[in-house]
Amino acid sequence: MEKYEVNKTLELFETKIKDLENALDLDAINNRLKEIEPIMANPNFWNDSNQAKKISQELNQLTEKKQTITSIQNQYEDALMWLEEAKEGTESWDVLEDEIDSLQKKISEFEIEVLLNGEYDHNNAILELHPGAGGTESMDWCGILMRMYERFAGYKGYKVEILNYLAGEEAGVKSVTLRISGPYAYGNLKSERGVHRLVRISPFDSNKRRHTSFVSCDVAPEIDETSEVELKDDDIRMDTFQSSGAGGQSVNTTYSAVRLTHIPSGIVVNIQNERSQIKNKEAAMQILKSKLIQKELEEKQAKLNALKGEKSDIGWGSQIRSYVFQPYQMVKDHRTNYEVGNIQSVMDGDIDGFINAYLKSKAYE
Repeated sequence: MEKYEVNKTLELFETKIKDLENALDLDAINNRLKEIEPIMANPNFWNDSNQAKKISQELNQLTEKKQTITSIQNQYEDALMWLEEAKEGTESWDVLEDEIDSLQKKISEFEIEVLLNGEYDHNNAILELHPGAGGTESMDWCGILMRMYERFAGYKGYKVEILNYLAGEEAGVKSVTLRISGPYAYGNLKSERGVHRLVRISPFDSNKRRHTSFVSCDVAPEIDETSEVELKDDDIRMDTFQSSGAGGQSVNTTYSAVRLTHIPSGIVVNIQNERSQIKNKEAAMQILKSKLIQKELEEKQAKLNALKGEKSDIGWGSQIRSYVFQPYQMVKDHRTNYEVGNIQSVMDGDIDGFINAYLKSKAYE
């Protein structure tokens, strides 16, 4: 790296660090930390375990953000010191370049974390996949996307639980609901909500023709027990039926599967993963609350005219992203125009570039 480039890079770092400081509002963080300290020092703090857990989580998040920006500030000062050393000779130049590379990575990662400042961004995510028209081809595409998100979760260190799963008749997946647990799981995955379009030579077509398939992805924040979402019994219809998924003989022969319909909104939740009807109902109620929160978020954004590309019918013109396998290879997000030519890496879960481009576009629109 040339000396001129180093100076310009450090100037850019200075601007980015100031932007991060403004976005974080360190004064507000320090004031909130001062408010939390006496609350946690109260002998009765743990009497309400749910509220205590919520406050403890907030404390950890604020402390981590403050420590991270402080670390970045200190490393930037170190880089300036190494720059002065490098001006007097070449021995410090390699150290300075390593420092710049490390600082670049830290700033980029923290920029994304700062962008994840929504009310529920730190929550776990409930992710659902449903194939559109196209039969076996679309169901196979649904299975491929499921694997992609499982690989992404593994890369991030998230935990994946299958809450509901219906296999396709010949191949793939008819529908699946996943709980993806980890820090900022919803904040990262909320950008995936929409229709994903596949173009490829179908392995199920004996004539080797090119097919286009669609899968709808729905993402909602998982709502924990401290949520104030209230559901009236009169607003919910519950149906039970025999599970058709894997899970053993008793799952498939008892009426353990549960379908909840929220009458005012029309939201429907199916759960059949557990052997117990009670456990399936509990899981379904939790997902229903999550979907209602997601619906409320969308309505608020719509009123502010800030919601673009909302979920629509599964079909032409409604996709958020296209995955082209033939005649060329490319994955392109139609909201940000971010694209990648290495389609295999994307299918293996490398979707951070798409997520980061979306978060930045929403922050600066």
